[in-house]
Amino acid sequence: MDLTLIVVLVIALALFFDFTNGFHDTANAMATPIATGALKPKMAVTLAAILNLIGAFLSTEVAKTISGGLIREGEDGVFITPELIFAGLIGAITWNMVTWLLGLPSSSSHALFGGLIGAALVGFGVQSIDGAVLMSKIILPALLAPVTAGLVAFAATKLAYAITRRYDGKPDGRDGFRYAQIFSSSLVALAHGTNDAQKTMGVITLTLIAAGMQTAGTGPESWVVVTCAIAIALGTYMGGWRIIKTLGTGLTDVKPAQGFAAETATAATILASSHLGFALSTTQVASGSVIGSGLGRRGSKVRWRTAGRIGIGWLLTLPAAGGVGALAAVVALMGPMGVIIDAIAAAAIIGGIFLWSRRDEVSHRNVLSEVADSGRAVRIKRNPKPKKKVSS
Repeated sequence: MDLTLIVVLVIALALFFDFTNGFHDTANAMATPIATGALKPKMAVTLAAILNLIGAFLSTEVAKTISGGLIREGEDGVFITPELIFAGLIGAITWNMVTWLLGLPSSSSHALFGGLIGAALVGFGVQSIDGAVLMSKIILPALLAPVTAGLVAFAATKLAYAITRRYDGKPDGRDGFRYAQIFSSSLVALAHGTNDAQKTMGVITLTLIAAGMQTAGTGPESWVVVTCAIAIALGTYMGGWRIIKTLGTGLTDVKPAQGFAAETATAATILASSHLGFALSTTQVASGSVIGSGLGRRGSKVRWRTAGRIGIGWLLTLPAAGGVGALAAVVALMGPMGVIIDAIAAAAIIGGIFLWSRRDEVSHRNVLSEVADSGRAVRIKRNPKPKKKVSS
């Protein structure tokens, strides 16, 4: 198969992964404001899409971690080929689609890393992976980031409830936080675009370097930044309603002050990590923040069974995506026919999962929690001031 053609196929598949990343991770920013009624579902995903688009232009440090760090270079170039990157993307997309079907907020980032690592191991062996970069920029942030975000959200929730007072006597008071949530969720969406869109930029840059079309050690081209920004924004606008429902209502019942604390903790963690070039999972950070806020509000209950399912998904992401990526790499190494077989198999899997999801559709019409749907978190009126008695 012509090298230019396989590069075009890889870029197209990478942009489709970026699209799935968008709808898979919309919940990170918008699950809690939708759950509390701070934002209507369609308005929330529209706002997230716009801010994802803007955020993608703010940094390229994470892209450099992927294009010039994770996969080592040898005498003849990097230890991966466009065909193997194609296979790795199939592993990442397959896992994204499976977890979306199950409504699990798993890591699109780790699915991508797992797919690439599995394919590279098949093609070049253990020497192809830079263990130091894998540990310092991916594994350690994956362990520390959700815990850090959870602790920050716990403390922020405690503080929010300590310094404010319900003025209306209703369960979902502190209406001021509803407006604050619009700001905090917007900040998370901006941070998500800054971190996650870069991962696809890094993959496309890695492909161009592996094909000899770009100099090793250079960052993404401007056209790569633009196309990746558009792809993730379009995916975000589609709204991953299944995962929004899990993250917004499945882990804990989120109140406005609680949601604001969780979103602020998520945004702070993601933005700091993007600045340092850590390719962390925004999904893990958001989930950790929601759990932390649930523990921080007195009387709130965290549904640990759901949290356990999410945790199992996290543990399986790297090896599962890596396994599918490795299998696809074995087929891809058969030559042009192998790449075609991979493409047909991937299309069949994606199409099959989508059709299966239609049997139990979750959309903006049925994603609302009982709290948001009741309107109590949205329409809160202050108690009228008592009239002064006029002395006779």
